[in-house]
Parts: sequence; structure tokens; C-alpha cells
Amino acid sequence: MLDPRDLALFADAAIAFDLDGTLVDTAPDLLRALNAVIQPRGLEAVELDAVRAMVGRGARALLERAHAAQSRTLADPDDAVAEFIEIYKSDVAAHSRPFDGVEETLAWLKAQGSRLSVCTNKPSVLSDMLIRELGLSGYFDRIIGPERTTAKKPAADHLFDALGSGYGRAALVGDSEPDVASAAAAGLPSIVMSYGYSERPADSLGAGRVIHAFSDVPLALAELWRGTT
Repeated sequence: MLDPRDLALFADAAIAFDLDGTLVDTAPDLLRALNAVIQPRGLEAVELDAVRAMVGRGARALLERAHAAQSRTLADPDDAVAEFIEIYKSDVAAHSRPFDGVEETLAWLKAQGSRLSVCTNKPSVLSDMLIRELGLSGYFDRIIGPERTTAKKPAADHLFDALGSGYGRAALVGDSEPDVASAAAAGLPSIVMSYGYSERPADSLGAGRVIHAFSDVPLALAELWRGTT
């Protein structure tokens, strides 16, 4: 349980969140678009469980991984990415939903005075659209996709651009290796959601905390920040 004395930790904090696999379960819609692109190119359809381990480094990486899994090479990456984005954004939130506890926890953090942002390798236009469709836009000061930063995760620049400036303490909440690496490069703590989309087990990524429910984010943050205040 969060100690009432820890509430002050959140008053001048900046917290960045990964999107896919952290805030929102987007795998069903990513799978829909992915299979629509790769099957006409002669690949077998990808299963839902498999796509969860392919997400996290952007649309091109997702397509390349799907090809590599079937011993194929993506021959037309620019065309394939453009096609994927068009198909995906045509119904971006058809089956995507926030994970349990996300809205309540974001509302609590914001009420404590924390500044919240999204730090994602998902194309910015798709991130904006998805967050708007799910009614989450009001929680975030900024949404920083790869086109809105000088270097995307795992680079520190991406996280710094998402956090902004003038905060007393900060952290990144994500689900995969690029999240942990970006926070480490920035010299900031990270939290990993065990339910997310990761190529490796969550407890092998080196995050400061691994948690299993989004509602546990405030307690995990307080535990990490106590040692820095």
C-alpha cells in the first residue's frame, strides 16, 4: 500500500509511458493490419501470441520480424510500411483496449500533480489517433513518437523529449527492452509490465521494478524514488 507520506513524490514528477503493451493492448489490431500486408506477399498468417513478441521497435521492424520468422526478407519496406499504416489506421481501435487499471491510475497520477507523457516507437499519427479514439488524450501533456524526436528508443533523446523539463523526478513505464535501455541511457529508473510485448522475459530486462498490474505503478514509482529524495 502507498504510504501517504509518499504522495509528495508525485507532485513535481514527470512520468513517460510506452504505448503498445503498456497502456493499451493493441495486438489484435496490429495483427489485423500485419496479416493484411504479408499474406498477399506469400507469407502465412501470423498468430496473435507470436505478434506480441514482434512489437516494440516500430512498423518496419514488425514487418521485418514477421518475414524473418518465415525465413523471408522484406523486399519493399517503404511500400509495406505505408500499406500497413493505411490499413491499421482505417480502424485503429477496432479491438484495442486499455489494460485493466490504466485509466484509473493515470487519473490518480494526474490528480497528484504528475505530468504524464507517451514515449513510443509507434508512428506519431497512429499514436495520436489511437489515444484519441480510446478517450485517453486528456491525461497526457505530449505524445512523442519516433518522428517527434531526434533519436527513438532505445536512445535517451526520445525519453527526454517525452518528459519535457522542470521536473523533480522522473521515470519510464514500459514493457520491453527498448524502454529499459532508453531509461538507462537517460540515467532514470524504469518499470516494466510483465503482461506486455517483449522478446525476452520481463524479469531479464534489468528494469528497476517488474509489476503485474498497472494499478501497482504508483507504489512501484514511490519505491524507486524513495532512494533519490
